[in-house]
Amino acid sequence: MLKKKKKENTDNTENINEVNNEQLHDEGQEQAPVAEATATETQQGTAAAPTAEEKLKDELAQANDKYLRLYAEFDNFRRRTIKEREEARKTEGKDVIVALLPVLDDFERAQRAMDKATEVTPVKEGVTLIQNKLKNILGQKGLKEMTSIGNAFDADLHEAITNIPAPTDDLKGKVMDEMEKGYTLNDKVIRFAKVVVGA
Repeated sequence: MLKKKKKENTDNTENINEVNNEQLHDEGQEQAPVAEATATETQQGTAAAPTAEEKLKDELAQANDKYLRLYAEFDNFRRRTIKEREEARKTEGKDVIVALLPVLDDFERAQRAMDKATEVTPVKEGVTLIQNKLKNILGQKGLKEMTSIGNAFDADLHEAITNIPAPTDDLKGKVMDEMEKGYTLNDKVIRFAKVVVGA
C-alpha cells in the first residue's frame, strides 16, 4: 500500500512538473514575440526620426546637387552664347552685302559695255545710274552723307585738313571746301568729313 501511494505521489509530481514546463514554454513563446516586437518598434522609431546631423547632411547634399546642376547649366549657356556671337560676327554684314550684289552686277555690265562703247556720254550716264542705285541702297540701311560746305566747323563732325584765308568775314570759321565726305549711320558718325576751314 505504501509503495502504491509513493508511486501515485511521484506520478502527480511528474504531472505537475510537465504542466509547469508546458506553461513556462508557452509563456516563453508568448514573451519572445513581444520582445521582438519591442525591438522592431525601437528600430522603426530610430528610422522614422532622423537626427539633426542626418537632416543637415541631407540638406547639404541637396544644396550641393542644386549648385552643380546650376553651374553646369550656366557653363552650357556661356558656351552657347560664345558660339552664337562668333556666328553672328561672321554673318553680321550679310544683309548689306546681299543688298549690294545687284550694284556689283551693274558694274560688271558697265565694264562690258565700256569695251564696246564708242561714245563717252552713255557710259557716264550708266555710271551715274549705278552710283544713285548704290546711294539708295546704303540710304535704306541708314547711311547718310554729311553736308559740310558753308557750315560752321564742328570738331564732332569734321576733321580740319588745313586753314585758308576766308574771302569774307562771314566765312571765317566755316568749311570752305570738302576733301572727303563724312557719313553717319543711323545718326551716328562713322566717318568724319575732311574739310578746309576759312581763317
